[in-house]
Amino acid sequence: MIDFIGAKNHILGKLRKELDPKLTYHNLCHSLDVHEAVIRLSQPEQISKKELLLLETAALYHDSGMMVKYADHESYSIKIAGDSLPGFGYSQQETMEVSDLIRVTTLPQQAKTHLEKIICDADLDSMGREDFFIQSFSLRLEWKNFGIRNTTLHEWLMFELKFLENHEYYTFSAKKLRDEQKKRNIQEIKDLLNI
Repeated sequence: MIDFIGAKNHILGKLRKELDPKLTYHNLCHSLDVHEAVIRLSQPEQISKKELLLLETAALYHDSGMMVKYADHESYSIKIAGDSLPGFGYSQQETMEVSDLIRVTTLPQQAKTHLEKIICDADLDSMGREDFFIQSFSLRLEWKNFGIRNTTLHEWLMFELKFLENHEYYTFSAKKLRDEQKKRNIQEIKDLLNI
């Protein structure tokens, strides 16, 4: 039998202790945020309790690879999940399903199954929220901290505008919940850029 609480407490404890403080976006709060978004988006999507449990597990583990390496962190997240979950009663099949859900959060997202669509929407939930700019600038600072990209404010806003305009939520629940605010976020960026 799956011990979800044990698996959850295990990974949250590791994230709390081992994540680099320079991770201003991909931190413990983000993993908890995606976990909450998975639950919120799943309610109208009519999935089983077992499917929700797998989604919740994947959400909590999806960025755990950041404890090891920034680039290709999803591969490390899959390894961490694969090493940890059997000890909490997850079968080989269940562990593989969680791994597939983690893998699909890699950008650019290419979700195919219903559960993949839910976790992808949960991972990018903040794009359609009022705290979008807080999350966006947390990511900008993180990229600067890790030498990934050091942008001017104008360059960053252009990057975010392109990303938002090219993004589309997969699920009905995410579209209903987040599309309107995402449009407002796009317009706010355009206003800031005077375009």
